[in-house]
Amino acid sequence: MKQSKTCYRNLGEFVADLKRAGEIKIITRPVSAHLEISRFTDEQSKSPQGGKALYFENVKGSSFPAATNLFGSSRRIGMAMGVEDLDELGARLRALIEMAPPRGLKDVLGLLPTVLSVARFFPRRSRAKVAPCQQVVHTGADVDLSQLPVLHCWPRDAGPFITLPLVFTRSPVSGKGNVGMYRLQVFDKNTTGMHWHIHKDGSHFYNEYSKLKRRMPVSVAIGADPATIYAATAPMPRNVDELILAGFIRNRPVMMTQCITNDLRVPAEAEFVLEGYVEPGELRREGPFGDHTGYYSLADDYPVFHVTALTHRRNPLYCATLVGRPPMEDCYLAKATERLFLPLLQAAFPEVVDYWLPWEGVFHNIVVVAIEKEFPGHAQKVMHGLWGQGQMSFCKAIVVVDKKVDLKQPVRIIERLLAELDVASDLTLTKGVLDVLDHSAPSHTFGSKVGIDLTTRFPGEPARRHVAPVAHSTMPIPDELAAELPRALDGVKAARCFALDRGTACPVGRNRVLLVQVERNNTRTGSHYAEALLSHETVQAFNLMVLFDRTIDLNDHSLMLWKVFNNVDPERDFYVRGNRLVIDACIKHAGDGHLREWPAELTFE
Repeated sequence: MKQSKTCYRNLGEFVADLKRAGEIKIITRPVSAHLEISRFTDEQSKSPQGGKALYFENVKGSSFPAATNLFGSSRRIGMAMGVEDLDELGARLRALIEMAPPRGLKDVLGLLPTVLSVARFFPRRSRAKVAPCQQVVHTGADVDLSQLPVLHCWPRDAGPFITLPLVFTRSPVSGKGNVGMYRLQVFDKNTTGMHWHIHKDGSHFYNEYSKLKRRMPVSVAIGADPATIYAATAPMPRNVDELILAGFIRNRPVMMTQCITNDLRVPAEAEFVLEGYVEPGELRREGPFGDHTGYYSLADDYPVFHVTALTHRRNPLYCATLVGRPPMEDCYLAKATERLFLPLLQAAFPEVVDYWLPWEGVFHNIVVVAIEKEFPGHAQKVMHGLWGQGQMSFCKAIVVVDKKVDLKQPVRIIERLLAELDVASDLTLTKGVLDVLDHSAPSHTFGSKVGIDLTTRFPGEPARRHVAPVAHSTMPIPDELAAELPRALDGVKAARCFALDRGTACPVGRNRVLLVQVERNNTRTGSHYAEALLSHETVQAFNLMVLFDRTIDLNDHSLMLWKVFNNVDPERDFYVRGNRLVIDACIKHAGDGHLREWPAELTFE
């Protein structure tokens, strides 16, 4: 089994390695934790290849330095995981999964080294007389969270938020432990919000404590070794300790220490630790917060975390992350999850060759799956199987392609869609649970989903009924179309043919895509524009049309994909007529039947 290249004991060792590798930028001048650090971080995150990690030596109002974007590039996430290529993690995990059952004593003896190495992954108790994370201790009235350089990330945030916390909890029923990453809004010197979503283990344990009418102990580590920080973000099955995953990545156990004011254990090498409790039934309004979807998640009531102790190293480093419209640092953490968990997905679905979570889908809105197709309806079997599988159940759109399609080249997927999609037969609509942060569905956490089958047809499956190819002589000239459509249809502001090569004219083939920029009001809704486009002679050559708000740049493909993946409820926003489809990717309002509040996009303006 291949070993990790580097095993960092703590955050300081990782930062030192980043400095040696030229992967971190030192900011020496005084900076504010209120928006200023966020602006620096957003600029780096949007830079080519993720820019640099940032180390702020002098944060106004705090005696502690801060770091952001530590994992925000392919190179840095690889360093954090101790690999050159993230697929190495999956290969190591596959070696464990595929161990054949022993058939005799010889096989048992042969498995011993692997079994012993697995045992090494479990967390262990630190033997240090004073754990590094408890070199400085504040308890009771001495706790003051304002000492920390907690970021106020976006202008409309409700306050400062701890954004990279490792939240440790334990089930009062099973005794199983969990570490998750749930943001903490700082309310005052010793209380924060505890934003665990309904499907998270922390929330599940909270419900158990509530039924027992018992106070729930909670501890939070800020800053740990990179593998442990990553593990807190990983979608592990319930009752499987994330610290075992951290030990697997590190190839050595995470050393833990007993908290001072509650009975939980935390990483001994953490930078800061907040100890305390959550009182069942005590809720407080939390948010809004600029979230990883690129929108503000709306304010809601969440439990309150009471901090009874604040401990830290003698010279700690406060680490934080900024999330927003992709690409951001969390995209690279999610890529590690994508590659690491492929063998687990394949254990449940052996036909899966590979899968890809496009960044614009913000991890829960779309997944593309390549399969080895073996029978009619195989693509639909995979779709429904994934929708019933763990956190894949939150996925809004699943695209299935043949194994020959290289998912590392997204253009191949677009080519397949343009060449093969049959609107009438390739779409599977269903309903189910959605992520808490999905804002486009008419109902909270529940809405419609779509499966798109782009696999080769097998005997027994309906033949694709493509629209007849359009001759060059009858295709609208792009410049003329862009000028004619706004004149012909009231409210249309711009139109553009989609082409993979931006320097070419509208492609002539089976599926032709038209991008349309519109102005909305109470009467000019999605259904209004869909009917107008499907009936208008000028655009009869197009069978796929997408509506965008007038502020959307029709030349920015990433922006448009982000809008499509985030602003669409398939049942409401797909308008199908025969083999033609209009998708409404605009902001929704009451005229569209959307009665929930639509969140604002993240911007520093």
